Amino acid sequence: MAKNALIKINYTKLFINNEFVDSLSKKTFPVINPVDGQAIANVAEAQKEDVDLAVAAAKKAFARKSPWRNLDASDRGKLLNKFADLLDRDTKELAELETLNSGKPLAAVIGELEVYTKILRYYGGYCDKIHGNTIPIDGNGFCLTRKEPVGVVAQIIPWNYPIGMAIWKLGPALCSGCTLILKPAEQTPLTALALAALTKEAEFPDGVVNVLPGYGPITGEALCLHNDVRKVAFTGSTDIGHKILEYSAKSNLKRVSLELGGKSPLVIFDDADIDEAVEIAHNAIFENHGQNCCAGSRTFVQAAIYDEFVKKAVEKAKARKVGDPFEAGVLQGPQIDQPSVDKILRIVEDSKQQGARLETGGARIGDKGFFVQPTVFSGVSDKMSCAVNEIFGPVQTILKFDTIEEVIERANNTAYGLAGGVITKNINNALVFANAVEAGSVWINCYDYITAQTPFGGVKKSGFGKDLGADSLDDYLETKTINIMLPVKN
Repeated sequence: MAKNALIKINYTKLFINNEFVDSLSKKTFPVINPVDGQAIANVAEAQKEDVDLAVAAAKKAFARKSPWRNLDASDRGKLLNKFADLLDRDTKELAELETLNSGKPLAAVIGELEVYTKILRYYGGYCDKIHGNTIPIDGNGFCLTRKEPVGVVAQIIPWNYPIGMAIWKLGPALCSGCTLILKPAEQTPLTALALAALTKEAEFPDGVVNVLPGYGPITGEALCLHNDVRKVAFTGSTDIGHKILEYSAKSNLKRVSLELGGKSPLVIFDDADIDEAVEIAHNAIFENHGQNCCAGSRTFVQAAIYDEFVKKAVEKAKARKVGDPFEAGVLQGPQIDQPSVDKILRIVEDSKQQGARLETGGARIGDKGFFVQPTVFSGVSDKMSCAVNEIFGPVQTILKFDTIEEVIERANNTAYGLAGGVITKNINNALVFANAVEAGSVWINCYDYITAQTPFGGVKKSGFGKDLGADSLDDYLETKTINIMLPVKN
């Protein structure tokens, strides 16, 4: 019997006001297994009227005299830690469900879940440490500030890290005392619904957490236009980020935070250990099948070591094991869906036509599912399709550079600014690059090193606002200023 057949899917309905319910229209949509392209479940599809119900539940839960608003901050922390305990308890089941739905290798998901639990515990510990200030003001007055939750929040997450993106959003919103409606990507709703069940088991009050599977143009748009939603937190494409800002302007000028696309540079100087650099660069682009917004998708290598680096990078890519994500030793499963495969192969073909040298890969694997070969291009110039466009697939593009000033200029010559990396033994080069690159995160002699404590977010068309760390709380809190006039001194 296939491993898939042994995985039980318990939750396929909308989660509103602490209950799993059908959509009012009774509409459902199929969830596809990317390994074979077959449907694995039919999930309730939220429409505008379902959004209205979920927002009403979240608004009621945020009311001034509600149990949630009157819960001690330390008790909010206890709920988040209980949620983390349940995530620990159910790691195996959640990981298997994630692998079934997304195609991510099982071993990788289990490792990720350990990190996600730490994120919940980080925010659980922060709940009673959110506070305002006292300010010495001119005149005979006393001033203090309060940090208060924004209110009802809509959180719209992508399919590439379904559990991770949910936890990144849930943690700071719940820590700050907001109520929320989470909309998972239509490709990967199953683990978000499983997380919803855990929030109920953890005894979060009714209406605090709501989960609405559905499509962006219907469910997502209704959330973004709703006048009782005070904030939208979105992770996804830059094109949709533009639309969300428009929705904010058309509705109630709700607050917006956006974590969008990237075309991040990873710069390797000629003093680097080549084997170590090849390993870091390989993982920077091929992790999660290249489906990573901050992937090191432009690998800049200094001229003196370029040819040797390319040779070793190609060998590394050829050795990467692709296959069934439940199979031991598999590092790369399928891409998420057929449109993703089509986009990857189109950019590969365009880049070949533009003169990039295809060193390995560049084709689909098999005729079942959405598998793509690990691919490496050398001889890439800055204006080629693979160097300009966010591919979101297992395609390494290797560019040559000569000087630090040249590579800084080229690294910044992009509309994006999510991340960047540098590999060198020269601390001066490392710090000059880190200071000069236009990016929200910079990694030195590592890549994609993200923890609960480290704020993550972009600049330019990669968006604004932060996930993770204490900085993320700013997007979920309002500052209220209170001035008190004191008696006039004699």
